[in-house]
Amino acid sequence: MDSYLSASMAAFVARTLSFSSDDSSLAGLRRGYDEMCRDFTPPPPVGLEVMDFQLSGVAVRSYRPPIQPPSSGWPCVLYLHGGGWVVGGLDSHDFICFELAMELGAMVVAVDYRLAPENPFPAGFNDCLSVWRALRSGPFWFDPQKMLVAGDSAGGNLAAALCLALRDAGEPLPSAQVLIYPGLGGDEHLPSRSECADAPLLSSSDVDCYHALYLRGSAEPDAYAMPLLARDFTGLPPAFIAVAQFDPLRDDGVRYAERLTDATLYYGEGLVHGCLRARGQVPEVDRLYENLLGFMADKL
Repeated sequence: MDSYLSASMAAFVARTLSFSSDDSSLAGLRRGYDEMCRDFTPPPPVGLEVMDFQLSGVAVRSYRPPIQPPSSGWPCVLYLHGGGWVVGGLDSHDFICFELAMELGAMVVAVDYRLAPENPFPAGFNDCLSVWRALRSGPFWFDPQKMLVAGDSAGGNLAAALCLALRDAGEPLPSAQVLIYPGLGGDEHLPSRSECADAPLLSSSDVDCYHALYLRGSAEPDAYAMPLLARDFTGLPPAFIAVAQFDPLRDDGVRYAERLTDATLYYGEGLVHGCLRARGQVPEVDRLYENLLGFMADKL
Protein backbone atom coordinates (compact mmCIF):
# COMPACT_ATOMS: atom_id res chain seq x y z
CA MET A 1 0.00 0.00 0.00
CA ASP A 2 2.93 2.34 0.64
CA SER A 3 3.52 2.44 -3.12
CA TYR A 4 0.22 4.29 -3.52
CA LEU A 5 1.29 7.12 -1.21
CA SER A 6 2.83 10.34 -2.44
CA ALA A 7 6.51 10.79 -1.68
CA SER A 8 5.73 13.41 0.95
CA MET A 9 3.12 11.20 2.65
CA ALA A 10 5.49 8.23 2.61
CA ALA A 11 8.13 10.40 4.26
CA PHE A 12 5.62 11.43 6.94
CA VAL A 13 4.73 7.78 7.58
CA ALA A 14 8.41 6.84 7.87
CA ARG A 15 9.07 9.67 10.33
CA THR A 16 6.08 8.64 12.44
CA LEU A 17 7.12 4.98 12.46
CA SER A 18 10.65 5.92 13.54
CA PHE A 19 9.22 6.35 17.03
CA SER A 20 8.01 2.76 17.21
CA SER A 21 9.49 0.84 20.12
CA ASP A 22 10.23 -2.78 20.87
CA ASP A 23 8.54 -2.16 24.21
CA SER A 24 5.00 -3.39 23.55
CA SER A 25 3.78 -2.71 27.08
CA LEU A 26 1.11 -0.11 27.67
CA ALA A 27 3.69 2.21 29.25
CA GLY A 28 6.00 1.69 26.28
CA LEU A 29 3.19 2.38 23.81
CA ARG A 30 2.30 5.63 25.57
CA ARG A 31 5.93 6.70 25.87
CA GLY A 32 6.56 6.17 22.16
CA TYR A 33 3.36 7.98 21.21
CA ASP A 34 4.23 10.95 23.43
CA GLU A 35 7.73 11.17 21.94
CA MET A 36 6.29 11.11 18.42
CA CYS A 37 3.79 13.82 19.31
CA ARG A 38 6.49 16.08 20.75
CA ASP A 39 8.52 15.75 17.57
CA PHE A 40 5.58 16.95 15.46
CA THR A 41 4.46 19.78 17.79
CA PRO A 42 5.55 23.28 16.74
CA PRO A 43 6.20 26.08 19.24
CA PRO A 44 3.04 27.88 20.42
CA PRO A 45 2.07 30.77 18.13
CA VAL A 46 3.09 34.19 19.37
CA GLY A 47 0.39 35.71 21.57
CA LEU A 48 -1.65 32.53 22.04
CA GLU A 49 -2.63 32.15 25.70
CA VAL A 50 -2.54 28.52 26.84
CA MET A 51 -3.92 27.62 30.25
CA ASP A 52 -4.47 24.35 32.12
CA PHE A 53 -7.26 23.99 34.67
CA GLN A 54 -10.08 21.66 35.68
CA LEU A 55 -13.76 21.54 34.83
CA SER A 56 -16.06 19.17 36.72
CA GLY A 57 -12.96 17.42 38.01
CA VAL A 58 -11.56 16.84 34.51
CA ALA A 59 -8.24 18.34 33.39
CA VAL A 60 -8.61 20.64 30.37
CA ARG A 61 -6.44 23.06 28.41
CA SER A 62 -7.71 26.27 26.85
CA TYR A 63 -6.17 28.13 23.92
CA ARG A 64 -7.12 31.79 23.55
CA PRO A 65 -6.00 33.72 20.45
CA PRO A 66 -4.56 37.25 20.78
CA ILE A 67 -7.66 39.08 19.58
CA GLN A 68 -10.60 40.83 21.14
CA PRO A 69 -13.59 38.50 21.40
CA PRO A 70 -16.84 39.50 19.67
CA SER A 71 -19.37 41.37 21.80
CA SER A 72 -21.52 38.22 21.85
CA GLY A 73 -18.69 36.19 23.39
CA TRP A 74 -16.01 33.82 22.19
CA PRO A 75 -16.74 31.17 19.60
CA CYS A 76 -15.68 27.88 21.19
CA VAL A 77 -14.33 24.58 19.90
CA LEU A 78 -14.34 21.62 22.28
CA TYR A 79 -11.52 19.37 21.00
CA LEU A 80 -11.33 15.66 21.82
CA HIS A 81 -8.00 14.03 21.03
CA GLY A 82 -7.38 10.76 19.23
CA GLY A 83 -5.24 7.84 20.34
CA GLY A 84 -7.54 4.83 20.38
CA TRP A 85 -8.95 5.86 23.78
CA VAL A 86 -5.64 4.47 25.11
CA VAL A 87 -2.88 7.02 24.38
CA GLY A 88 -2.66 10.80 24.13
CA GLY A 89 -3.52 13.68 26.41
CA LEU A 90 -3.27 17.44 26.68
CA ASP A 91 0.13 17.65 24.97
CA SER A 92 -0.49 15.23 22.10
CA HIS A 93 -2.82 17.49 20.11
CA ASP A 94 -1.44 20.94 20.86
CA PHE A 95 -0.51 21.14 17.18
CA ILE A 96 -4.10 21.23 15.92
CA CYS A 97 -5.50 23.19 18.86
CA PHE A 98 -2.89 25.91 18.18
CA GLU A 99 -4.06 26.15 14.58
CA LEU A 100 -7.79 26.04 15.28
CA ALA A 101 -7.54 28.86 17.84
CA MET A 102 -5.43 31.10 15.62
CA GLU A 103 -7.12 30.42 12.27
CA LEU A 104 -10.70 30.53 13.58
CA GLY A 105 -10.29 33.27 16.18
CA ALA A 106 -11.96 30.94 18.65
CA MET A 107 -11.23 29.65 22.10
CA VAL A 108 -10.35 25.98 21.95
CA VAL A 109 -10.80 23.72 24.98
CA ALA A 110 -9.11 20.31 24.92
CA VAL A 111 -10.14 17.51 27.28
CA ASP A 112 -7.77 15.19 29.12
CA TYR A 113 -10.37 12.44 29.40
CA ARG A 114 -9.61 9.21 31.25
CA LEU A 115 -7.98 6.50 29.16
CA ALA A 116 -8.58 2.79 28.73
CA PRO A 117 -7.87 0.10 29.72
CA GLU A 118 -7.58 1.46 33.25
CA ASN A 119 -10.76 3.45 32.68
CA PRO A 120 -12.81 1.78 29.94
CA PHE A 121 -16.09 3.05 28.49
CA PRO A 122 -17.99 5.03 29.68
CA ALA A 123 -15.33 6.86 31.75
CA GLY A 124 -13.76 8.93 28.95
CA PHE A 125 -17.13 9.59 27.34
CA ASN A 126 -18.55 10.79 30.67
CA ASP A 127 -15.58 13.14 31.11
CA CYS A 128 -16.22 14.75 27.73
CA LEU A 129 -19.92 15.12 28.47
CA SER A 130 -19.18 16.70 31.87
CA VAL A 131 -16.80 19.23 30.34
CA TRP A 132 -19.30 20.19 27.62
CA ARG A 133 -22.01 20.75 30.22
CA ALA A 134 -19.64 22.82 32.33
CA LEU A 135 -18.75 24.99 29.35
CA ARG A 136 -22.43 25.57 28.63
CA SER A 137 -23.39 26.39 32.21
CA GLY A 138 -20.24 27.84 33.74
CA PRO A 139 -19.07 31.44 34.03
CA PHE A 140 -17.49 31.50 30.57
CA TRP A 141 -17.90 34.25 28.03
CA PHE A 142 -18.84 31.99 25.12
CA ASP A 143 -21.38 32.63 22.41
CA PRO A 144 -23.81 29.72 22.97
CA GLN A 145 -24.75 29.81 19.28
CA LYS A 146 -21.13 29.31 18.22
CA MET A 147 -19.93 26.28 20.14
CA LEU A 148 -18.93 23.17 18.24
CA VAL A 149 -17.26 19.86 19.03
CA ALA A 150 -14.42 18.32 17.07
CA GLY A 151 -12.21 15.27 17.40
CA ASP A 152 -9.98 12.89 15.48
CA SER A 153 -10.02 9.09 15.52
CA ALA A 154 -11.18 8.06 19.02
CA GLY A 155 -11.92 11.73 19.61
CA GLY A 156 -14.22 11.70 16.59
CA ASN A 157 -16.04 8.80 18.19
CA LEU A 158 -16.41 10.76 21.43
CA ALA A 159 -17.60 13.88 19.58
CA ALA A 160 -20.30 11.92 17.74
CA ALA A 161 -21.35 10.16 20.96
CA LEU A 162 -21.53 13.49 22.77
CA CYS A 163 -23.99 14.81 20.19
CA LEU A 164 -26.13 11.67 20.44
CA ALA A 165 -26.27 11.91 24.24
CA LEU A 166 -27.13 15.60 24.25
CA ARG A 167 -29.90 15.07 21.70
CA ASP A 168 -31.30 12.17 23.70
CA ALA A 169 -31.26 14.29 26.88
CA GLY A 170 -32.98 17.21 25.16
CA GLU A 171 -30.03 19.52 25.89
CA PRO A 172 -28.65 22.29 23.65
CA LEU A 173 -26.52 20.84 20.86
CA PRO A 174 -23.22 22.01 19.40
CA SER A 175 -23.62 24.13 16.29
CA ALA A 176 -21.70 21.43 14.42
CA GLN A 177 -19.72 18.22 14.88
CA VAL A 178 -16.37 17.73 13.17
CA LEU A 179 -15.25 14.10 12.94
CA ILE A 180 -11.78 13.45 11.52
CA TYR A 181 -11.12 9.83 10.47
CA PRO A 182 -13.43 8.70 13.29
CA GLY A 183 -13.83 5.19 14.64
CA LEU A 184 -17.59 4.79 14.99
CA GLY A 185 -18.06 1.07 15.51
CA GLY A 186 -18.45 -0.20 11.97
CA ASP A 187 -18.31 -3.97 11.71
CA GLU A 188 -15.50 -6.09 10.34
CA HIS A 189 -17.37 -6.64 7.04
CA LEU A 190 -16.95 -3.04 5.87
CA PRO A 191 -14.79 -2.96 2.72
CA SER A 192 -12.16 -0.71 4.27
CA ARG A 193 -11.47 -3.29 6.99
CA SER A 194 -10.12 -5.75 4.41
CA GLU A 195 -8.88 -3.31 1.77
CA CYS A 196 -6.84 -1.40 4.35
CA ALA A 197 -6.12 -4.27 6.74
CA ASP A 198 -2.39 -3.47 6.74
CA ALA A 199 -2.61 0.28 6.20
CA PRO A 200 0.28 2.37 7.51
CA LEU A 201 -0.12 3.82 11.03
CA LEU A 202 -3.36 1.92 11.76
CA SER A 203 -4.15 -1.69 10.82
CA SER A 204 -7.40 -3.56 11.19
CA SER A 205 -5.88 -5.60 14.00
CA ASP A 206 -4.96 -2.34 15.76
CA VAL A 207 -8.61 -1.28 15.50
CA ASP A 208 -9.74 -4.55 17.07
CA CYS A 209 -7.23 -4.17 19.88
CA TYR A 210 -8.26 -0.61 20.70
CA HIS A 211 -11.94 -1.57 20.64
CA ALA A 212 -11.29 -4.43 23.06
CA LEU A 213 -9.43 -2.16 25.49
CA TYR A 214 -12.06 0.59 25.34
CA LEU A 215 -15.04 -1.73 25.69
CA ARG A 216 -13.48 -3.86 28.40
CA GLY A 217 -16.22 -4.98 30.75
CA SER A 218 -19.06 -3.76 28.50
CA ALA A 219 -21.53 -6.59 28.04
CA GLU A 220 -23.07 -5.01 24.94
CA PRO A 221 -21.77 -1.74 23.46
CA ASP A 222 -24.36 0.96 22.87
CA ALA A 223 -24.52 4.00 20.62
CA TYR A 224 -22.57 6.15 23.08
CA ALA A 225 -19.70 3.67 22.80
CA MET A 226 -20.06 3.06 19.06
CA PRO A 227 -22.28 5.68 17.37
CA LEU A 228 -23.05 3.59 14.28
CA LEU A 229 -25.17 1.42 16.59
CA ALA A 230 -27.67 4.27 17.03
CA ARG A 231 -31.19 3.55 15.85
CA ASP A 232 -32.10 7.19 15.30
CA PHE A 233 -29.85 9.63 13.45
CA THR A 234 -32.26 12.55 13.31
CA GLY A 235 -31.97 15.84 15.16
CA LEU A 236 -28.17 15.84 15.22
CA PRO A 237 -25.91 18.82 14.43
CA PRO A 238 -24.51 19.41 10.95
CA ALA A 239 -21.41 17.28 10.49
CA PHE A 240 -18.12 17.52 8.67
CA ILE A 241 -16.70 14.01 8.38
CA ALA A 242 -13.22 13.55 6.95
CA VAL A 243 -12.02 10.07 6.05
CA ALA A 244 -8.63 8.85 4.85
CA GLN A 245 -8.42 6.67 1.73
CA PHE A 246 -5.89 4.28 3.27
CA ASP A 247 -7.52 3.70 6.66
CA PRO A 248 -9.45 0.67 7.97
CA LEU A 249 -11.81 3.17 9.63
CA ARG A 250 -12.58 4.90 6.33
CA ASP A 251 -15.99 3.32 5.86
CA ASP A 252 -17.05 4.08 9.45
CA GLY A 253 -17.09 7.75 8.48
CA VAL A 254 -18.67 7.08 5.08
CA ARG A 255 -21.51 5.10 6.66
CA TYR A 256 -22.11 7.71 9.34
CA ALA A 257 -22.28 10.50 6.76
CA GLU A 258 -24.87 8.48 4.82
CA ARG A 259 -27.07 8.17 7.89
CA LEU A 260 -27.04 11.79 9.03
CA THR A 261 -29.48 14.26 7.55
CA ASP A 262 -26.86 17.03 7.30
CA ALA A 263 -23.33 15.80 6.66
CA THR A 264 -20.42 16.94 4.52
CA LEU A 265 -18.15 14.01 3.67
CA TYR A 266 -14.55 14.80 2.79
CA TYR A 267 -12.94 11.79 1.13
CA GLY A 268 -9.23 12.33 1.60
CA GLU A 269 -7.53 10.73 -1.38
CA GLY A 270 -4.00 9.66 -0.57
CA LEU A 271 -4.48 10.21 3.16
CA VAL A 272 -3.65 7.79 5.97
CA HIS A 273 -4.97 7.60 9.51
CA GLY A 274 -3.22 10.03 11.83
CA CYS A 275 -2.08 12.36 9.06
CA LEU A 276 -3.22 15.60 10.71
CA ARG A 277 0.35 16.04 11.96
CA ALA A 278 1.59 16.31 8.36
CA ARG A 279 0.33 19.89 8.07
CA GLY A 280 2.71 21.94 5.94
CA GLN A 281 4.56 18.79 4.84
CA VAL A 282 2.04 16.98 2.64
CA PRO A 283 -0.16 18.82 0.09
CA GLU A 284 -2.99 16.29 0.49
CA VAL A 285 -3.13 17.10 4.21
CA ASP A 286 -3.08 20.84 3.58
CA ARG A 287 -6.15 20.39 1.37
CA LEU A 288 -7.89 18.57 4.22
CA TYR A 289 -7.15 21.50 6.53
CA GLU A 290 -8.48 24.03 3.99
CA ASN A 291 -11.82 22.19 3.84
CA LEU A 292 -11.90 21.56 7.58
CA LEU A 293 -11.16 25.15 8.51
CA GLY A 294 -13.63 26.44 5.90
CA PHE A 295 -16.46 24.38 7.35
CA MET A 296 -15.65 25.35 10.93
CA ALA A 297 -15.33 29.04 10.10
CA ASP A 298 -18.75 28.95 8.48
CA LYS A 299 -20.30 27.36 11.59
CA LEU A 300 -18.57 29.78 13.98
